[in-house]
Amino acid sequence: MNWHLENIDDVLQELKSSGKGLSAGEAIARLEAYGPNEIVSGKKRPAWMMFIAQFKDFMILVLIAAALVSGFLGDITDTIVIIAIVVLNAAIGFVQEYRAEKAIEALKKMALTNAVVMRDNITTKVVSTSLVPGDIILLRAGNLVPADIRLSEVVDLKINESALTGESLAVDKQTGALHSARLTLGDYYNIAFKGTSVTNGHGMGIVVATGMKTEFGKIAGLLQEPGVQTPLQKRLAVFARHLAYIIFVICAIVFVAGYLRGQNPVVMLLTTLSLAVAAIPEALPAVVTIALAIGAKKMVKKHALVRKLPAVETLGSVSYICTDKTGTLTLNEMRVEKFAGKGFVGNDFEEKFSANDDYKILMQAIALNNNVHHDEDDNRMGDSTEKALNEFAVSHQFKRNEIEKDFPRVAELPFDSKRKCMTTIHRHNGRYMVIVKGATDVLIKKVEADTDIASWEDTVNNMLNEGLRVIGFATRELDSLPGKLVPSAIEKNLQFIGVAGIIDPPREEAKQAVLQCKTAGIKPVMITGDHPITAGTIAKRLGIIESKEDKIITGLELNEITADELNEMVYHIKVYARVSPEQKLRIVKALQGKGEYVAMTGDGVNDAPALKHADIGVAMGINGTDVSKEAADMILLDDNFATIVKAIKEGRRIYDNIRKFIRYVLTGNTAEILTILIAPFFGLPVPLLPIHILWINLVTDGLPGLALATEQAEKNIMHRPPRKPGENIFSNGLGIHVLWVGSLLAALTISTQAYAVFIKDAHWQTMVFTVLCVGQLFYSLAARSENTTIWKLGLFSNRTLIITFLCNFILQMAIIYLPPLNRLFKT
Repeated sequence: MNWHLENIDDVLQELKSSGKGLSAGEAIARLEAYGPNEIVSGKKRPAWMMFIAQFKDFMILVLIAAALVSGFLGDITDTIVIIAIVVLNAAIGFVQEYRAEKAIEALKKMALTNAVVMRDNITTKVVSTSLVPGDIILLRAGNLVPADIRLSEVVDLKINESALTGESLAVDKQTGALHSARLTLGDYYNIAFKGTSVTNGHGMGIVVATGMKTEFGKIAGLLQEPGVQTPLQKRLAVFARHLAYIIFVICAIVFVAGYLRGQNPVVMLLTTLSLAVAAIPEALPAVVTIALAIGAKKMVKKHALVRKLPAVETLGSVSYICTDKTGTLTLNEMRVEKFAGKGFVGNDFEEKFSANDDYKILMQAIALNNNVHHDEDDNRMGDSTEKALNEFAVSHQFKRNEIEKDFPRVAELPFDSKRKCMTTIHRHNGRYMVIVKGATDVLIKKVEADTDIASWEDTVNNMLNEGLRVIGFATRELDSLPGKLVPSAIEKNLQFIGVAGIIDPPREEAKQAVLQCKTAGIKPVMITGDHPITAGTIAKRLGIIESKEDKIITGLELNEITADELNEMVYHIKVYARVSPEQKLRIVKALQGKGEYVAMTGDGVNDAPALKHADIGVAMGINGTDVSKEAADMILLDDNFATIVKAIKEGRRIYDNIRKFIRYVLTGNTAEILTILIAPFFGLPVPLLPIHILWINLVTDGLPGLALATEQAEKNIMHRPPRKPGENIFSNGLGIHVLWVGSLLAALTISTQAYAVFIKDAHWQTMVFTVLCVGQLFYSLAARSENTTIWKLGLFSNRTLIITFLCNFILQMAIIYLPPLNRLFKT
């Protein structure tokens, strides 16, 4: 039902209510019919089912199989290590999923409040969950709106709807029916929405929607949609499946080849099972977890708090950043950027203005017509527009408390949404100065007939085209005050003295951050609840819009286009203005449908569905709502767009390091597999015992691999494009590299075996074991970069790896030369 298009009488009739409110009996009946006014969460799984679900991943199942094989082989240590890794991984996944479900609970908590309601023509206070359609609600400054309400009475009523619409300024409310069906939520001036807050004035209205039927409830419904897998989770799942198939085929070949050569079937079974365990990089989940944890710790120092560990790596895959404007790209603080008076226009104080009487009159008016006050901590308190004007006046040495010594205030006509004006009256030299502040289109209609309206309109239009919110100032003088202060009598025959253009300016560091994004192949897009002109102005200043091909589209226009049309246009749209929560989600899905990895930033309840569905949701830590924080993967502690860019760099570093580990481990595993697979074809005995394979797998593979997770970011990391969406772990030559380096190491090992057997050295197996281990250790130094040599990186620039290298080498020598270890490892 389009309640905003209906007049009050029709709304009351439709809902079978009246100005006296519902009767107590009717309210109870409707509560049973409509249900409680609360957010309903989806069906919850028990905690134990959430935990069990963490073991369904293919890689985890392979690791569990490896643990069972290790136990069968008698290597309890390896079994314990693998099981510990699996349980740790499951615990982390369980915690992430459990915390994600708190988004709905936070939404319910935020929506719960008391309400003042009219029932049986008596005003009473009830819990908001008991409200029903048809109830008459009273609203006052400081109230949280308890349901969707069609307003019937307003007195200077202003409501902050930023959590729902993204609009940074409080909205002036009215009661009249609207006449256009093509409106966004931010334009519903006669509706008060559930979950928004009353900042000024008071009003009354009829409840038209409760619970999940409210705009707030619709967002909760969107939040219950399942999220998406991270790029790393997708890639590792594919990697695990492929690796398992390859291992199975190779093990079968090794067993059959050994059996045909007359080897003991039991020995060959143990060898192939050991080989299967060796080929599985069971340290991979641990390395991934450690790399992500280290990255998360670093990111906290850079003001980015990671709620879900996989999000750290996801940042490295991001190809699109859909960012909110207010507070993220801008300061979330209104400032006067431009002002104009009779014969002058300026962006800041200029010396020539000081001698201009008209400049002085305008600045005095800006200072005097203002109700900003200071709290105990000397913070400015008041409306954001008034705070901006007050700060501007003070910065130009026009302080209200000093000027009021000569111009004491004697009366005030408060701002009214119908008049769109605020008037103060000051006594000066026995006369009275009237100062009127308000919307320029309204003030111009109240000036004297001989005013050059055209020139003022040109000035105002120029400012509006620059995305500024323009506030006009006008004055008149009175010999005496009338007995009754009536706006129509006071606010007429005015002298228009000037205008001030206000804007929430972009952050200084945001422009550089946008440039860094583009250098790194990441496309920034602005999605905001603000007006398109204001949004476009900020986007152009920051470099988000650079050419005529870069488009701005509004929520209304977005409603008019089909999914196919949006898919065609989506790469050219750089600013989405006045959009709804459903539309934000639609934009994110459209980009993901094109194969893009999307980061979404937001601070309001309206952002929560898109935050959850994006590949990575980024909430604001300072101005963000609890709902947006719970739905997000990461929280910006400084609400700064530049912090996202720093986090993306960290994400790329982590993915690089995970690839380095995989490259290192698979190269070693390939060498082991080829050594065992090929040696019998040259008439050589099985080169390694099961315990040798497990030692290489646990120590030689694992410890240096973990050290690679600490590698620093490479210099060109933010000068290359994001990874392609379809790219797998083996892309960019990793698979070929693993094969040829693994083959080289295997050839060196088999050659050593062949030589030792030829000269009949009794210690040939120890030599094979040592060459393979030490060869892998030296390769770990080369695995630190895919493109840069160890000499350019600096041999000692990763001290953790050097320490690990030395420890492994000492351990290897120990199992060769210490008698107790000789017997254990058969060396």
